Amino acid sequence: MTETGALTDDHIDLEDTRVTRRYFKKFDAITDHLARVAAVMETEKALDKQEVEVLARYIIALGYSFRALANKYHMSGRVDGIGPGKLTFDREESGFPIHAEFLQMAADAAQAAKHLKTLPSVTKLKDQMIQEIVGRLTIPTKLQYAMSQRLYYEELARGDLFWPQMDPDAIWLGNLQEGRDPRRRYLLHWAVYDSGVNLPTIYMMEVEDTGRIALPKDESRWPEVQSHLAAQAMGGLKLVTIASGFDRDFSDLHPKRLRRIHVGPMYSHAYTRQVGPLRDVLSEARAPEGEDWALAWTVEELESERVELEKSGWFGKVEREVFALDPFSGRGAETGATRMARTVILPQRPFQVLAEKNPPGFRDVRKFVVSHGGQVLSYW
Repeated sequence: MTETGALTDDHIDLEDTRVTRRYFKKFDAITDHLARVAAVMETEKALDKQEVEVLARYIIALGYSFRALANKYHMSGRVDGIGPGKLTFDREESGFPIHAEFLQMAADAAQAAKHLKTLPSVTKLKDQMIQEIVGRLTIPTKLQYAMSQRLYYEELARGDLFWPQMDPDAIWLGNLQEGRDPRRRYLLHWAVYDSGVNLPTIYMMEVEDTGRIALPKDESRWPEVQSHLAAQAMGGLKLVTIASGFDRDFSDLHPKRLRRIHVGPMYSHAYTRQVGPLRDVLSEARAPEGEDWALAWTVEELESERVELEKSGWFGKVEREVFALDPFSGRGAETGATRMARTVILPQRPFQVLAEKNPPGFRDVRKFVVSHGGQVLSYW
């Protein structure tokens, strides 16, 4: 059986304990690298300090989610008849666990306290394992499973994980104008684990608020804004559609910039079956365990080009944003964005093969090369 199992569907189970553990170890390394890549983007002015802090929060949350799932499936394939089954992931498109895994994790989190009351403590489980190993000379498989579930629910109880839906939050960036006609700046951010593509997707919108009450303190507007943005967090919607709809629905909130960051897909010769140049690169690289991967990272960005005043009612006027779309080859209407930046993050061995092959379509893709020591090098 291969590392991804014997199934042929797009979604496949990891049936072997060792393979499952290697899969999560790979993602543990990737999430560590992502934080360093974001820091490099800040030094290069591709992201500002607030945006990097927001990204770091979601990346850390994603790491916690993978750690929780690693505990949940730690004994996968070792305990017959009991257990949570096997991890299902999307081997054809994203390389990430499927959306249903995150939905189940969110449901389990609601019951975490209940499970922790019935499960023995970590100390008690360790003592029982020692007694079984020393006294009975047997491998305490069922106790190991109980320990994995204890650690899983402890992780869920701590919170701060990446959930299927991460509700919008607001960061105050300062006041542009005070007095009777205030104008405040906020960075709104939210995220989802996109069910259509099985990928974490992060949104950041810079808005100017001309409302009478500051947006996060406005008991009327803020819940409406949160519901509106959460409902629009779909990868199939163009940024210009999201921003224009927001601009129309909230006359005193003015979206100046909207970013959407797609974390993934993850490519691995051992695990995934995606098509395209990266598959060939990883096949030829024959990288050692832990370095057989590449992660795509795509940033879509939409900016307001100017403001137009539109009549509202008998005597009033409201500001409407006119967004700048990509002017090259008419792609703005197609992408619905001002620009799109594609990046690939990968270890040194796969990068060397990618540089040698230099496949079409990758010459304008930013490459971040990462090492075990934490070094990040940037190449075009």
